[in-house]
Amino acid sequence: MLFNSYVFICVFLPIVVCCFFVIAKRYGRKPAQFWLVISSLFFYAWWDYRYLALLLLSILFNYKISCQISRKGMKKFWLVAGIAGDLCLLGWFKYAGFFADTFNALAGAAVIDVPHVILPLGISFFTFTQIAYLVDTYRGETITGDVVGFFEFVTIFPHLIAGPIISHRSMHPQFMAVQSYRLDYGNIAQGLVLFSLGLFKKVVLADSLAPWVSTIFSQAGALDFVTAWVGALGYTLQLYFDFSGYSEMAIGLGLMLNLQFPTNFNAPYRATSIVDFWRRWHMTLGAWVKEYLYIPLGGNRQGEIKKMRNLFLSMLLVGFWHGAGWTFILWGGWHGLLLMINHQWRRLSISLPRGLAWTMTFLCVVIGWVVFRANDFAGAIAYLSAMVDIHSYGSVSLIHGEVAKCFRFVLAGMLLVLLVPTPLAMMKNFTPNKKWVAAAIILFVISLLKMNEYSEFLYFQF
Repeated sequence: MLFNSYVFICVFLPIVVCCFFVIAKRYGRKPAQFWLVISSLFFYAWWDYRYLALLLLSILFNYKISCQISRKGMKKFWLVAGIAGDLCLLGWFKYAGFFADTFNALAGAAVIDVPHVILPLGISFFTFTQIAYLVDTYRGETITGDVVGFFEFVTIFPHLIAGPIISHRSMHPQFMAVQSYRLDYGNIAQGLVLFSLGLFKKVVLADSLAPWVSTIFSQAGALDFVTAWVGALGYTLQLYFDFSGYSEMAIGLGLMLNLQFPTNFNAPYRATSIVDFWRRWHMTLGAWVKEYLYIPLGGNRQGEIKKMRNLFLSMLLVGFWHGAGWTFILWGGWHGLLLMINHQWRRLSISLPRGLAWTMTFLCVVIGWVVFRANDFAGAIAYLSAMVDIHSYGSVSLIHGEVAKCFRFVLAGMLLVLLVPTPLAMMKNFTPNKKWVAAAIILFVISLLKMNEYSEFLYFQF
């Protein structure tokens, strides 16, 4: 079930929210939690009920492992076993085909049958969420034994499919708090406004760019200089509007249920360095990688050379987490290299003019997104070649009138992301009033009118 669908907005959401508070008022916390778990499982099964069993098995497996870790003996054994089990599940569904294809390519023959496995929605997110839970349990930072609470933590529908990635130590106190089960009209109002803003970003902005971007990238081998840049900037904005819109919708849905989800985006395209960019882009993934990958690898505790190694390896794995393909690995390696350069530049204590620093950072990000979006390595090279071939203007087969329309949309989008406060920044001093109600209704109605076809969020693919 998609957030940007009539069945979710007009049927599922009002029923779930209303029943949650009615059940909480009449029967208390546990039944209300159980209602959210059942609703979230229904939400997940709406896409493909056959994968509901997989999600349930994953949750039960991690819950039992966490109970074993919380006991006195063999903690490390159970932690390793739990993480290995999670990675095997993720590896089979997400990476088995990639490894088989790679092996066959190296062997020069079809030695291994390539499995055709449908990637379950949200598997990367709920796997990372549960691995973090196991590690936190090993560290003694979580409370185990509450099976309904654990199911709610993993399945709560606003974040289940594409984040933000949440931690048990931040969510469990909210699940236990009495005020979380009392109707709060202020939170409902703020959540609805934030949901409307995110919906607008997805349906009106990201989905409007999608056809142009798809057409341009499909002609990677026959692009002129201008069209290549328009397409690259178009995808840069499409991905941001799509994913940040989802995250803001998720945070808004959480607020309707009195839950505070972490911020996932903070104007990343205003960053003036790659380090700054990764503090602003997909922030919960960055925090996860730092705490559960970079620091366990050694972080910056073992000297500068190993620090650079740990940075690069972490970003390679971030790229591989996004997708089973060499373009994703290359994208992760590109950002790993940029982070290494950025950190070494900082050691020189040389500051650049802000405008130059922003330009260099943004160009590096755009180049990375081209690789990220390309179908394969050859397509990425062809596209990047067009972006530097300044003499190729006019050779593309795409109708230039459409390129001009896309350019105007991109220009407006760039002004929006660079100059207008983010929805979450607008919400800091939010007070329900007529202006907010009018703005939310207008954006919501426009979005509803644009919702005329099935449009998944881009991060559903990762």
